Amino acid sequence: MFLTMLLSLIAVTLVAAFLTTTLQTWSLGIAAVIALFAITGGLGHFSFWLLTLVFGGAVFFLNSPALRQQWLSGPFLKIYRKMTPSLSETEKIALDAGTVGWEGDLFSGNPDWNKLLKTQTPQLTAEEQAFLDGPVEEFCDMINDWEITHIDTDLSPEGWQFIKDNRFLGMIIPKEYGGLGFSALAHRAVLIKISTVSGVANTLVSVPNSLGPAELILKYGTDEQKNYYLPRLAKGEEIPCFGLTGPEAGSDATSIPDSGVVCKGKWKGKTVLGLKMNFDKRYITMAPDATLVGIAFQMFDPDGLLGGKKDLGITLNLIPADLKGLDIGRRHLPLNVPFSNGPVRGKDLFVPLDTIIGGPEMAGHGWAMLVECLSVGRAISLPSGASGSAKMCALTSGAYTRIRTQFNQPVGKFEGVQEALARIGGNAYTVTALSKATAAAVDHGEKPSVPSAIAKYHATELTRRIIKDAMDVHGGKGIILGPKNYLGRSWQGVPVGITVEGANILTRSMIIFGQGAIRCHPYVLREMEAAAIENPEESLDKFDKLLFGHIGFTISNAVRALGLGLTGSRLAKAPAGASTARYYQQLSRYSAAFAFLADTTLLTLGAELKRKERLSARLGDMLSHLYIGSAVLKRFEDEGRPAADLTLLQWSMEENLYRMQEAMRGIVDNFPNAAVGFALKLLVMPLGSRQKQPSDKLGSKIAELLMTPSESRDRLCRGLYTSDRTGHPIGTMETALPIIIAAGSVEKKFIKAIRKAGLEGLTWDERLQNAMLQNLISQEEAVVLRQARELRLEIIAVDDFDHSEIKAAQALPQGKANAA
Repeated sequence: MFLTMLLSLIAVTLVAAFLTTTLQTWSLGIAAVIALFAITGGLGHFSFWLLTLVFGGAVFFLNSPALRQQWLSGPFLKIYRKMTPSLSETEKIALDAGTVGWEGDLFSGNPDWNKLLKTQTPQLTAEEQAFLDGPVEEFCDMINDWEITHIDTDLSPEGWQFIKDNRFLGMIIPKEYGGLGFSALAHRAVLIKISTVSGVANTLVSVPNSLGPAELILKYGTDEQKNYYLPRLAKGEEIPCFGLTGPEAGSDATSIPDSGVVCKGKWKGKTVLGLKMNFDKRYITMAPDATLVGIAFQMFDPDGLLGGKKDLGITLNLIPADLKGLDIGRRHLPLNVPFSNGPVRGKDLFVPLDTIIGGPEMAGHGWAMLVECLSVGRAISLPSGASGSAKMCALTSGAYTRIRTQFNQPVGKFEGVQEALARIGGNAYTVTALSKATAAAVDHGEKPSVPSAIAKYHATELTRRIIKDAMDVHGGKGIILGPKNYLGRSWQGVPVGITVEGANILTRSMIIFGQGAIRCHPYVLREMEAAAIENPEESLDKFDKLLFGHIGFTISNAVRALGLGLTGSRLAKAPAGASTARYYQQLSRYSAAFAFLADTTLLTLGAELKRKERLSARLGDMLSHLYIGSAVLKRFEDEGRPAADLTLLQWSMEENLYRMQEAMRGIVDNFPNAAVGFALKLLVMPLGSRQKQPSDKLGSKIAELLMTPSESRDRLCRGLYTSDRTGHPIGTMETALPIIIAAGSVEKKFIKAIRKAGLEGLTWDERLQNAMLQNLISQEEAVVLRQARELRLEIIAVDDFDHSEIKAAQALPQGKANAA
C-alpha cells in the first residue's frame, strides 16, 4: 500500500513537471491520487494518512500565499537582496536597450518549434533585388582589390563617386530623407555581394549603415538634425565617422575619459552656451575621409549652467570635420587591409549645445543610444561580411580543389583535403543561416541585443576557421598576393572582425550569457525588479508569485533534462511532418538542460558569477548553439526542405549538438562546487557524452557537393559576385569548372595513352601531338584537352613582380610614426 501510493504520487509529480503544468493542475493530480486510494480502502492504513499528510500538506502550503510569504518567500527575499549582484547604471541601460525574441523561448527549457516555423521570413522587394542586380553588380565590376589594397590603399575616386551617386551610404536612411530605405535583409545581401571582391569596399559601405551618425540621428536626432543631415548623408555629401574607442577605453567603453564641459563661448560671431571638448580617439573607421564626426564623451556642468546635475554622463554629438581644433590624424594600417581608419583628437574645441544628437534634452543618454543602435547594427554588418567570406571560401575551395590536380587526380579527392572542405561547407551553411536569422529579427522590429552578440561572435569565429581551411587547401595559391589572389586579404583581415564591435573574448565570456541570463530568463529580471520595489507588501506579493513560479520552472527543467537525457530526447515534441524531427527533439533536451544549469548557477554563485568568466562563457556557448541550431533548421524549412541540402544540414546540426554537449560537459566538470557539479552531471548527462561530431562519410559528401556544380551548391553560395569579367578570378574559375569536369573522361584517356605509348619524358604538347599521331587521341579530344589545360593553368597561376612594383612607394622614416 505505502509503496504503491508513494510511487503514484511521485509519478504524478514527475509527469506534471515534465509537461510543465501549472501548480493547480499538479494539486488536482495529487488530490485525485489521494481520493483514489481513499476509495479503494486506504482509510484504515497508517501509511495512507502519512502520505496524505506529507503530500496534502505540501499542496495546502504551496497554494496558500500567506503561508508561503510568512515561512519561505519572506525570509528568502531578505537573503535574495543580499546575494543578488546590484546592477550598475551601465548594466541597466544595456538590459533595457534590447528586446527578447526567439532566444527567450530557448531559455524556457521547452521551446515552441511551431512558433519559430510560423514566423514569416522577410523577402527582398523587387526594388531591392533590382539594386543588387544593377548598381551593386556594376560597383563590383569596378573593383580591383589588388589596386585598392596595394597600390592606392583606398577605393578609387570613381568608386567613391559611384557609391555616393547610387546612395550606397544611405541604405538605412528612409526615402523621405533621400535614402534607399532598405530592409535589413537587403542590407545583408548588398554586403555579401561586395565582400566577394573587396573587404575594404565592404567596410566603406557597411560602416555608414551601421553604428554611427546616420542611425543615431534617425532614432534620436531633432527634426532639424534629421532634415539637415540625413539627406546629405544619404547622397554622400557628408561622410560620417563615429569616435568611441580611445587609448584608455576600449572594451570598457563607459570609462571614456573624453570630456565636454558646459560653458559659454563664441560660435559664428555670437556668445552661446556650449561645450568645451577634449578627446583622443583611435581606430575610428572612416575618420580619414569623414566630413562629419560623431563623438562620445563624458558631459560635465560644473557651474550649473543647465540647472541640473553636474555630472551628466555619456553624451553624443556631431562635429564638422573642418572645425578649428579638430584634428583628424594620419591613417592606421589594419593588417594591410587599408580601409579608411585613423585617430581623431580635439583640444579645447568649442561647439554649441545643439550639436548634441537629440539636442540638450538627450545629454547623458549617450550610452543607452549606443547600446540600442549596436544591438541592431551588430546583427547585420559583421555577420553579413562574414557570410560573404564564408560563401566565397566554399565556392572557391570546392572549385579550386576540383580543378587543381596532383598525382593525376583532383586534390579534392584526397581525404585530408576533404576533411577541410567538409568544415568549409558545413560552417558556411551555419554562418549564413545565423546571419539571415538576425537580419530577419531586425526586419521584424526587434532590437536583438543577445542574438546580435551571438551572431557577431560566432559568425566571425566560424569564418576565421573557414578561411584557415580555405588557405590550407589552396596552398601556395592562397599565399602569393597579387591580382590573381582572392583569399590572402581575407586571411589578413580576419582579426579585424574578431576585434571590432566588442572583442570576441569579451563578447563570449561576459556579454552573451551575462545579458541573456537576465534579459531572456522568464523570471530573473522580474524578480530583481520586484525585490527593488520600495513598498514592502507590494514587493513581497510580487516576489512570492515569481519565486514559486521560478521554483516550478526549475524543477520542471530538471525533470525534463533528466527524462530527455535518459530517452535520447525521444519524448520531446517536434513539428509535425518534419524530416528533421530528431534535431528538434535534441535541441529541446539541451534547452531544458541549459535552463536548469543556468538557474543552478545563478542560485549557487549569485554575484560571484561575474568573476567566473569561463563558466559564463560555456553557458553562453550553450545558448549560442541553441540559437544557431534553430537558425539552421529554420533556414532548411524556409528553403522548402530541399533533399539535396540534407547533407549540409546534418553536418551543421551534428557539429552544433556536439559543441553544445562539450560546453555542457565543461560546465559540470568545472563547476566551482564539485559536489553540485557531480549532481548536475547525473541530471543533465545521465548517459554520458553520446553526441559525436559529423562522420567522415558525411564530410566526403559535402566535399563532393562543393566540387560539383549543382542547385545545392548554388543555394549555399547564392548572392556572390561571380562575373567572369577580366580580372575577376572567381568568375573565371566558376566558368571553367564545368568545362574541366566535362573534360575529365578525356583526360583519363590521355593519361592512359601516355603510359601506353611511353610518352612520360616529353613535354605536354609533345605528348599530345604523339598521342594524336598514334590515333590514341582524336582531334576533337585534343581540342577539349587543350581548353581544359589552358583554363587550369590560368586558375592555378600566381603573380610575380619586379621588386620596384611591390616596394612601398614612400618608405616611412624611422621614428616618424605617430603613437596613435
